[in-house]
Amino acid sequence: MQKNFDLIVIGTGSAGMAAAMKCKKAGWEVAIIDSRPFGGTCALRGCDPKKILVGAASIIDGADRMKGKGITGAPKIDWGELMEFKRTFTEPVPENRLKGFQKAGIVTFHGEAFFIGEDKIQVGEDELSSEKILIANGAKPVSLPINGAEHLTMSDEFLELDKLPARLVFVGGGYISFEFAHIAARAGAEVHIIHRGKRPLENFESDLVDVLLERSKEVGIHIHLGTEVKSIEKIGSSFKVTGENGTESLELDCDLVLHGAGRVPNIDDMQLEKANVERESGGITVNEYLQSVSNSRVYAAGDAAATEGLPLTPIASMESHVVASNLLKGNQKTPSYKVMPTVVFTIPKLAAVGMSEDQAKERGYNYKVLQKDISSWYTYKRTNEKHAMVKIIIDEDSDQILGAHLIGQEADELINHFALAIQFNLTTYELKQMIFAYPTAASDIASML
Repeated sequence: MQKNFDLIVIGTGSAGMAAAMKCKKAGWEVAIIDSRPFGGTCALRGCDPKKILVGAASIIDGADRMKGKGITGAPKIDWGELMEFKRTFTEPVPENRLKGFQKAGIVTFHGEAFFIGEDKIQVGEDELSSEKILIANGAKPVSLPINGAEHLTMSDEFLELDKLPARLVFVGGGYISFEFAHIAARAGAEVHIIHRGKRPLENFESDLVDVLLERSKEVGIHIHLGTEVKSIEKIGSSFKVTGENGTESLELDCDLVLHGAGRVPNIDDMQLEKANVERESGGITVNEYLQSVSNSRVYAAGDAAATEGLPLTPIASMESHVVASNLLKGNQKTPSYKVMPTVVFTIPKLAAVGMSEDQAKERGYNYKVLQKDISSWYTYKRTNEKHAMVKIIIDEDSDQILGAHLIGQEADELINHFALAIQFNLTTYELKQMIFAYPTAASDIASML
C-alpha cells in the first residue's frame, strides 16, 4: 500500500518524538516508524531502567559504608523482585507512547524502515513517501572482531535478566560496563571488566577515573586493562573468555559475557545509498541545521547524526526540537553543544561538563585548575564516603568555568550547577555569592572554588 506524508520520522525515542509532535501540531501529516517497541532506548532499555537498578545498588553500598557507624544488618538485592519493580516503569511505556502518537493523529508503523528512493521509505508491505524524513533511530552495539562474538549479551538483554548469573565478564571499559558492573557487584556477582586500552572511561579526567578504579576494586570488581579479548567459547551453559595482554594470556570462566565496548549509529540496514544520503562513522552527514548534506529532504538527530553532540538523551531531545523548528520555519536554528553534562552512574558517580584540562590546554586558554579530595568534607564524611573529588578548570582571564569534573554520591546533581554556570557565563565570583540551603552538597560549591 502506498501512502503520502509531509514528514516521516524513523525512531520513537527522544530524537524523534519532539519533531513528530511539533510538526503534527502545526497541521502536518506525520508518520512515525519503529522496529522495536515504541519508546526508544532511554525509557525502555537504557537510562531509566538502569537508574532503577543503580538505586537499589546504592542502598546496598550506603548500608555497607555505614556498618559500625549506626547501621547493623546487611540488606541484600533480590534480583527477581528488583526486575519486577523495574518493569513497572518500562512495561507501560510502549503502549502509552503508541497511544500518545495516535491521539495526536500521527500514523504509526511497526517494522524495519529502509529507503527505496530519495523520498520513499519501505516498512513491511507499506511504501511511504514524504516531503521530509527525519532519521532518529539511535545506536546499536558496535560489531567486535572476536571469535565467538555471537555469544555476547547486549546491554538491553542485561536489563531483562530474570536471574543474575554468578559470574560476569564485561568486554570494554566504557560507561555501560562500569555502571552494570557496579550494580552486579552490589548484587553479589563476581565481576570482571576487560578493556584493551590502558585507560577506561577515556572521555573523563584520568585523576577521577583513578578514584573510581580504586573504589571498583574495593567492592570486588576485577579490572583487566591493556587486555584484548581474543575469543569467547561456549562450554555447556558457561563460557570461557580468552584475552591477551602483551605476552601474557588471560582466561576467565563465567556464566555471561556482556558487550560494553561502545555503540554506533543504527543506520547500516537503511539502504541510504538509494536515497543519496551520505554517512560517516559518526552517523548521517549533516549541515549545521541537522539536514543531510546530500539529500535536502532528509534530517537526522540524536545518535544517528554525525554531530559534536554527545550520545545523551537531552542532546537527542534538543536536536529533535531544532529539526522541528527548521522543518516548520526553514533552516534558521542550529543546535548548541556548549553545555553537555554527563554522568556515569557508578557508585560513586562520575560526572563531567565542559572542557577537560587537556582541551583547555589545546585551545590555548590561560587557565588554572582547582583539584581537591573532598571525601573528608561533611557532605561525604557523614555517610562514611571515602571516595570524592572535584576538579574545576577556570579561565584566568574571564574568571568563568571552562570545565567541571566530580566523583562522589552527589556528583550527578552537583554537575548541573556547574552546567548552569557555564551556560550563562557566570564567574566564580558570582557563584561564590550564591547562598545555598545548608547542609546540602551544593553549599560546598563556594569552598570548591
